[in-house]
Amino acid sequence: MLLVEAIARSLVDAPDEVRVREIAGDGESTVIELRVASQDMGKVIGKQGRIAKALRTVVKAAAVKQNKKVVVEIVS
Repeated sequence: MLLVEAIARSLVDAPDEVRVREIAGDGESTVIELRVASQDMGKVIGKQGRIAKALRTVVKAAAVKQNKKVVVEIVS
C-alpha cells in the first residue's frame, strides 16, 4: 500500500489529494483503491494506460513475494 502511494504521489501535481485504501477481497486477494484529484487522473493512467499497467505490474511483483493476490483500482 505504501508503494502505491509513493509512486502515485511522485506522478501527480496534487500529492496531498492522493488517497490509498486497502480493501480485503475474497479469500487471499486484496484490492488497493487509488484515488487522485480529477485533474491528475491522466497522469496516473498515462497514454494508452501504460503508467497504470506498470504500476499494477510493480504491485503484483511485490505481492507475489508475499504469496498474495493484489488488484489495483484507480478511481476518481
